Amino acid sequence: MRKSPASTAPKPSGLDCRLAVLGTDARLTPHRREVFQVLAESTDHPTAYDVFDRVKGRSPGISLATVYNCLEHLTGHGLIKLVQVERAQARYCANIQEHVHFHCESCGSVSDAHPIKPLDPTHFWNLPAGSTVSHTEVAIHGLCPACATKKSR
Repeated sequence: MRKSPASTAPKPSGLDCRLAVLGTDARLTPHRREVFQVLAESTDHPTAYDVFDRVKGRSPGISLATVYNCLEHLTGHGLIKLVQVERAQARYCANIQEHVHFHCESCGSVSDAHPIKPLDPTHFWNLPAGSTVSHTEVAIHGLCPACATKKSR
């Protein structure tokens, strides 16, 4: 049985699909793809140094400056999110769905927290009349389950 040409075409990556949905004109170099892939495989919201360490295994010639440039490019085109938690190092997140971040005050971990039901910020916070919201950045602080268990012992 012969395969049709469409069935032999390479499957688009998650990044390619995201580009198509967002309609962005981001130019994707091999390094940018590697940095995105590292973030897409991460749930720990890595810092630029963490991303550099992980990408170095895949692309040994990459520099820290290149990783920073890739992160800036991907963030600037809305392909990843920059996560700022107080005065700590910036972290990065490939999850671009509306969500907030939970920051453990003991171990420093950062994890995604998704709304239970759709959240309209204009109905949740008392914003100035006529305001429009482009995105939200909320961090919830406390203890992760592991740290809370340690503390209760």
